[in-house]
Amino acid sequence: MYYSETYIQIENLLNKYNLGKLIAEPEKITGGLMHTMYQVVTEHIKYAVKEMNASVMERKGVVENVVNSERVAKALAENFAGLWQKPEDVLTTTFDIGHKELVIVREIEVFSHCEHHLTPFHGVAHIGYIPGESGRITGISKLARVVDLYARRPQVQERLTSQIADALVEILQPGGVIVIIDCEHLCMSMRGVKKSQARTTTSAVRGQLLNPTTRAEAISLINQSR
Repeated sequence: MYYSETYIQIENLLNKYNLGKLIAEPEKITGGLMHTMYQVVTEHIKYAVKEMNASVMERKGVVENVVNSERVAKALAENFAGLWQKPEDVLTTTFDIGHKELVIVREIEVFSHCEHHLTPFHGVAHIGYIPGESGRITGISKLARVVDLYARRPQVQERLTSQIADALVEILQPGGVIVIIDCEHLCMSMRGVKKSQARTTTSAVRGQLLNPTTRAEAISLINQSR
């Protein structure tokens, strides 16, 4: 199959930053003396890629600007890496040990970005689940990876909490799940009302943990020694 030079160049760029695989020939959408803009479609998302005119690159200061842009691109690719991941990619390990009681992992660090202002919010997540009838459990590090997967996206905390809970229900098929996230939002601390002591707590509860007694037990274990 023939691939254009533009296709190959953009494919190499996507591979360099792990941004997905091309599924169509890049489409030219704008252009001028200084640059040409392409619409790039991968299996996950669409991008706009700018190709600079070679003669423009010879101008003083242009290369430095491109280097700075590349540095920003690397940071964005890292901060929003979860956009190109699926929860089934990280919940890959389970163990059949017949355990059917609560499993809780506390104080999982959360770093994300508010999708409204692209300012960070950070805090901790607590995850508890009751294994299903099979008694299969997952590695505790996998729970932290699921938190990172959904946190490394433009987010709102309420959706982040529900996405983690729903992913665990869908993939692990447990008897019940509880997710509690507590964060400080810099969009509220450093701008706007500037309330640096305010924290936001959200929860998502599924299955057997909707039972008040079971939920109270889980919350008690999460709150111990805090």
